[in-house]
Amino acid sequence: MADNQPGFEIPEQMREFADKSMDQARKAFDDFMSATQQAVTKVEGSTSAMQSGASDINKKAMEYAEEHMNSAFDFAQKLVRAGDANEMLELHKEYMRKQMETLGEQARELSDKASKTAQDASKASKP
Repeated sequence: MADNQPGFEIPEQMREFADKSMDQARKAFDDFMSATQQAVTKVEGSTSAMQSGASDINKKAMEYAEEHMNSAFDFAQKLVRAGDANEMLELHKEYMRKQMETLGEQARELSDKASKTAQDASKASKP
């Protein structure tokens, strides 16, 4: 692109619309997560070692899902506010890098919790 050609710009009205849409989507997601967490809490009752471990894993998975959705909403809002295509590409690159790091850490943690749950259930089932 030549220096005298204008770059790609997002109109302010479109940014405001996208920003409002993101806020509404975030609120809907937060309401959904709240209702889901309440339902999970109601379902949990008396637990054995395996149920307790599974419950911990389920809670952790819900936390991770919420973290990922919040991260996606934050990323989308940053994209809406980006000044040009290069900034959008940089934001996408950084978002993907962080997501891959986070997913790796979360997979390790869930794997550790699953192993511990299996060990605890094995110990509890022995006479």
